[in-house]
Amino acid sequence: MIVQNNIVWEAQDHFQKQTYRNRCYISTNQGKHSLIIPIKHTSGKKGQQKYKEVEMDHPSHWKRQHWRTLKTAYSTSPFFEFYEDDIKPLFEGDEKYLYAFNLKALEIIGHCLGLQIPGKKTELFEKQPLKYVDTRFLVNAKKEPVISLEPYSQVFEERHGFIPNLSILDLLFNEGSNTLAYLKRQSLNVPGNYD
Repeated sequence: MIVQNNIVWEAQDHFQKQTYRNRCYISTNQGKHSLIIPIKHTSGKKGQQKYKEVEMDHPSHWKRQHWRTLKTAYSTSPFFEFYEDDIKPLFEGDEKYLYAFNLKALEIIGHCLGLQIPGKKTELFEKQPLKYVDTRFLVNAKKEPVISLEPYSQVFEERHGFIPNLSILDLLFNEGSNTLAYLKRQSLNVPGNYD
C-alpha cells in the first residue's frame, strides 16, 4: 500500500490488541513465527489508550530476542548481510513509544528500499474518514489479508512451501534490490480509490 499510494498515518486512534502494530510474522526453520513487541498495559483507562501513547515494555529484552531470531532465521538468506547494518539499529534503540518505533522502522525500511516514506499524519480521529480511503482494517492480524501477493523465493521454502503474508523483512532479505519492483507490480484488490 505504501509503495503504490499516498498514505496518511493514523495518529489519533486507540490502540487495539492483536494487530500488526506490535507484531509481525517471519519464516523460521520451524515455519511461520510471530515476533511480538510487548507493551505496558495501563490501568484505570478501561483499555482505552491512544496508539501514540502506548509504551513498549523494555525490561522483557524483546529487542535482543527479536534480533537473535531474525539472525537465526535469515543469516543464510541472499540479502541479510547486505541490509544487516541498516536494520540492526532498530533493535538497539531506546524508543519509549510503540508509534514512534513503528515510524522509525518504516523510515529504515524505506531507506533500504530507496523509497521516501510519507510523513503526513491524521490530526483528529474520524470513524469514517471523508477525505481518505480507510484502510485501517489492514492492521488486524487475526483476519485473513485481503491482498494476495505473488510468491517469491524464501529461505525455508523447500521445508514449508511458500508462506504468504510475512514481514517486509522476509521479502527484503530474500529479494534484496528487487523488493521495490516486486511491490510495485502487485495487484491491490482492496476496496476503495487510492489516487
